[in-house]
Parts: sequence; C-alpha cells; structure tokens
Amino acid sequence: MMELDAPWLVFGGPYSNSHATRALLAEAARRGIPSARILCTGDVVAYAADAAATTALVMGSGIHVLMGNCEEQLAAGAGDCGCGFEEGTACDLLARGWYAHALREVTPAQRDWMGALPRRLVLRLPDGRRLAVVHGGATEINRFLFRSTPENVLAAEIAATGCDGVVAGHSGIPFARRVGQGVWINAGAIGMPAHDGTPRVWFSLLRPRAEGLEVSFHALDYDHAAAAAAMRRARLAEGYATALETGLWPSEDVLPQADRARRGVALEPPAFAWAVRPPSGPGACAA
Repeated sequence: MMELDAPWLVFGGPYSNSHATRALLAEAARRGIPSARILCTGDVVAYAADAAATTALVMGSGIHVLMGNCEEQLAAGAGDCGCGFEEGTACDLLARGWYAHALREVTPAQRDWMGALPRRLVLRLPDGRRLAVVHGGATEINRFLFRSTPENVLAAEIAATGCDGVVAGHSGIPFARRVGQGVWINAGAIGMPAHDGTPRVWFSLLRPRAEGLEVSFHALDYDHAAAAAAMRRARLAEGYATALETGLWPSEDVLPQADRARRGVALEPPAFAWAVRPPSGPGACAA
C-alpha cells in the first residue's frame, strides 16, 4: 500500500528501449518527481534492442516496478514471452525473435530481480479510495484490455481486485475510463508508439485533488531513430524498428475492431477527473 497524496508519474512498457527509458527518467527529473513516486507497470524488456541496458537503467533508478509477463517468463527461463499472442499470428512470429534476443542479453542477476518483482501494488488516495496497479488484468497478467473493452469486463476485473479502480499497462495505448463508480486507467507505454501514426510515446501523471483524482496523459519525444538503428544493428525483425519511426504497429492482431478504426489518428487524450465518492469500505484489496 502506497499513498497517492502527491503527484505520481506512471508508465508502462520500456520494452528494451533504452533511449526512451533515459528520456522518461530525464523528464521525471525535470518535473521534480522523485523515484519514490514513479511507477512502471512492467514489461521492462520486450521488442527493442537493449534488454540488459534498459533493465540496468530501471534497476538503478530506484522506481517502483511491477512484474510484467516478460519479466515473469525471463525469470523462469521460459521459451516464449507469454504475451498472449495467438500462435502463428504476426505478433507471435515477431516475438520469437525479440524474446530470444532478450533471453541472451539479460544477466542472471537481472533475471533474479525480475523474479522478485511484485505482481500487484496499491495506491491509496487521501479520500480512502484505492487503485490496484496490475500489469494486464487482475485475473491474468497478460490480458489485453483496451478503451473499447465492454464495461462489464472491466467491472469484473476491478471487482476481482477488491479495490475501487485499476491502473494497468500491457496493452500499450493510454486511456482513462469511468466504470460505474470506479475507474480503469492505462498509463501508456514508453518503449513503443501508441499506433497513432506518430513516434511519440506516452506516460501518465496522477494528481490528488480536493475534488478527487486528476489523470493526465503526456507525450514523450525521444531519439526514436537511434532506437530503431540499434534494433537493426541487433538484426531484429524489421517490423518493430519501423514502428518506432512510423508510429504504426506491424500488426493489429490484439486490437479490437473499434481500436483498429483509430489507426494512425494522432492521440490527444484529455485530462480525466475521478470525482470523490464515498469509500467502498474494507475489501480484499492487497498489495
């Protein structure tokens, strides 16, 4: 349990992109946000070239980090990323290459660190409401949940946490959505663009207010050309290197149709306010 009584910076998916990770940490320092109030929703390692270097950056930063499915699999020495891609899809085929590269790069000490990461954290607002922080979903670490996911699905996921709302990652596109009296927040990812036709990546700021919680989404510019060049030097499959430059994913396998319709539309997510409501009372929400 951690107190959300001051601004927190939350982001997901560094994805082995050391260039974006350095830019994010520099941006946090510029904003005066200490490491104790920075939270990563997992998947430190994935698509890009610098698995070991990115892990070292995150480990050395002192920030809070959740276990993503990639950390879970790498810690276990598993043969695949456990991302939830359907077998034989473009995402699955591309993942075989970058996961094998990451498995070669990360050190035993880094795998030990990954295996010790928590699967859930809790942020408590001054009004007593609690946000469960998970990687994908409450019930599955690799569950893909998007803005267009049916409300009853998100409500069931929130209920499974015993908390009043959820902050998640994994799916890579930032959004905040009211679900009944609760909220679902995807903080965005910094290692890969949001399929919006721009090379920008995204993080979120969570600010407690007298009237409740304010969530704002922020684009981050970084040296995406250098990150793409590093991927090509590592001889990784071209799809994700191109994505860093074009802002478009190499496949829409995981996207619901409603989200596919927004392909290439530059994101401009508005600030979101979660107004004060009576606390839900004691529940099973646990770190």
